[in-house]
Amino acid sequence: MLLIKNGRVMDPKTGFDKVADILIEGKKIIKIGQDLQAEDAKVIDASGLVVAPGLVDIHVHFREPGQTHKEDIHTGALAAAAGGFTTVVMMANTNPTISTVETLKEVLESASHENIHIKSVATITENFDGQHLTDFQGLLAAGAVGFSDDGIPLTNAGIVRQALEEARKNDTFISLHEEDPNLNGILGFNEHIAKEHFHICGATGVAEYSMVARDAMIAYDAKAHVHIQHLSKAESVKVIEFAQKLGAQVTAEAAPQHFSKTEALLLTKGSNAKMNPPLRLESDRLAVIEGLKSGVISVIATDHAPHHAEEKNVEDITKAPSGMTGLETSLSLGLTYLVEAGHLSLMELLEKMTYNPAQLYGFDAGFIAQDGPADLTIFAPEENRFVTDHFASKAANSPFIGEKLKGQVKFTICDGEVVFEG
Repeated sequence: MLLIKNGRVMDPKTGFDKVADILIEGKKIIKIGQDLQAEDAKVIDASGLVVAPGLVDIHVHFREPGQTHKEDIHTGALAAAAGGFTTVVMMANTNPTISTVETLKEVLESASHENIHIKSVATITENFDGQHLTDFQGLLAAGAVGFSDDGIPLTNAGIVRQALEEARKNDTFISLHEEDPNLNGILGFNEHIAKEHFHICGATGVAEYSMVARDAMIAYDAKAHVHIQHLSKAESVKVIEFAQKLGAQVTAEAAPQHFSKTEALLLTKGSNAKMNPPLRLESDRLAVIEGLKSGVISVIATDHAPHHAEEKNVEDITKAPSGMTGLETSLSLGLTYLVEAGHLSLMELLEKMTYNPAQLYGFDAGFIAQDGPADLTIFAPEENRFVTDHFASKAANSPFIGEKLKGQVKFTICDGEVVFEG
């Protein structure tokens, strides 16, 4: 048994926000109340700390199979636990891609040995070919929780429609990375800084928001659910708001990097600040925050994208891969740039990092209740931390190294077991 004493228990599902004790037996919470006692229970004193549902990240890259020099499922799980996450959803851009039942089963078998909950999507199209749909029904039966070709946009509108219709038939949804390659230059650099500083054609805003508009309206017509990944442009937020008001089944996520920083970070952090979609303008950053405030964007997801240092530290920054390791800084970035900055309440932040992403996939997670799952994160919201290059992840490609942020994870508890203690 595990007894958590005197923590500020915050449940976004019900709005519960009180100092209380939580008693855990096995994988379940068996009691929430005052002055709880239990013989032989391990006790965690959470005085002055927040006790929240275990964080849920629906967008991570764990690089297994095929790219385990960057990350593997085990080190990804360690990074997740260190960041307060108890449930994650892996993307399918592995090598081979997760396009078949065989590969999916291998990945899920590896994931089953970890001490957090690790789910996986499968690809929408076979090996990201953009033309031939995978076996949605068979992959769902084998354990896939959804579908995404994340990293590779679907340029064929007809395929998007077919995928949405297939998703509707199977009571699921597709998640899309929206950057039209026909409207883009070199990825990872916002068009303004690309032109002015790097003297190249970069990633344009219209490449993102035109695709968002196309796919939101196809979803509207198909009466199917589309989820838009890592919004970065002000216009994209407006387009999704319009589609939602029209009645389209469109949901969206934002990554911490896009509500925290702008394209200027490339000048000081180099390739570690290079990502797809790129960091944009201050007006875009504020628009993403407004989308989070209004609920147009309901989920915060990291897009955890680890890379080996040698890959990032190439002489020509245009040749460096895009992406940043994100699981271990996500909560702190939310606390610093959303809560401390006065944009969201702590409960609103937690809702977007726990209950909302869990609800999107129908996971039994993201809430605190008697008889509910014993998945919790305990953190000090006001404690300052300096981000170092010591990560549980294999990778340290973070542009936030050296920055002082708010918040420190003290304990992560999954299935009633302490899986991280900081």
